[in-house]
Amino acid sequence: MSIHPTAIISDNAKLHESVEVGPYAMVMGRAEIGAGTKIMPHAIVGSEYGVTRMGKNNVIYPCAAVGGPPQDLKYDNDQTELIVGDGNTFREFTTMNTGTVSGGGKTVIGNNCLFMAYVHVAHDCHIGNDVVVANSSNFAGHVTVEDHVRIGGICQFNQFIRIGCFAYIAGDSAVNKDVLPYSMAQGKYAVVRATNKIGLERAGFSKEDIENIHKSIRTIIKGNRTVTKALEEIEAFSSGSEAMNHLVKFVKTSERGLAK
Repeated sequence: MSIHPTAIISDNAKLHESVEVGPYAMVMGRAEIGAGTKIMPHAIVGSEYGVTRMGKNNVIYPCAAVGGPPQDLKYDNDQTELIVGDGNTFREFTTMNTGTVSGGGKTVIGNNCLFMAYVHVAHDCHIGNDVVVANSSNFAGHVTVEDHVRIGGICQFNQFIRIGCFAYIAGDSAVNKDVLPYSMAQGKYAVVRATNKIGLERAGFSKEDIENIHKSIRTIIKGNRTVTKALEEIEAFSSGSEAMNHLVKFVKTSERGLAK
C-alpha cells in the first residue's frame, strides 16, 4: 500500500493493499476502497457519518469529494451510502454525495464511468455503466441514468427524472422530464430531437433494430399523438427485440412525462 505521510486515513477505513493515496488526501469514516484505486493529492473520499464502498481501479483526481454527505436539510448524520463500481474516473472538483434515508439510503455509480471536472451527483442518484458526463453538469437528487449515456457540459437535471440507455444529451441543456432511450435530446427545457443512430451503429445494434427504434422515436415525438396512441402504433410493428421491449417499457413506466 502506498500512502503519502501527509495523507489522513480514518481508523475505520478499509483499503486494499494496492491502493495509492497521494499527499494531503483524506479517506474519512467507514470507507472501503478496492484494489488498484488511486486517490490523488487533496482528494477526499468518504465522510464522518456516511459509508463509501468503492470497487477496483477507480481514479479520484485532486480536490474531488467522493462520498460527502447529501445536501438535504432532512439529513441528520445518517449512515447512508455511496456505492461505486470498478474503473471509474472522477476528475478535479467532482462531488458525489451519499443517499438519504427517505430516498432509499444509497447513491449508486456503476462501472467504467467518466465524470469530468466540476460534475455534481446528488443524493440517491443511480448512474449506470459506461456513462460519460462532461464538465460542470449537475444532477439533482433521485436521478436515474441508464447504461451507455453521453452527456455534454453544463447540463442540469431535475430531481426524479430518468435518462434512457444510449441517450445523448447535448451540452448546455436543462432536463426536466424523462429522456427516451437511444435518443438525442437538447434544449432548455430539453426535448428529444432525433435518434442516436451513430451511437447505436457504433455499439453494434442491428440495422433492423436501428430502423425500428428510429420509427418508434418519431412515432412518439412527431404528429401530436398521445403517448397511449403512440404505444399502440409501436407495438403493432415492434420486432419484439430486447431493445424495442426496453423502449416500450421505459415509456410505459415514465412518471415524470417524456421530453418530447
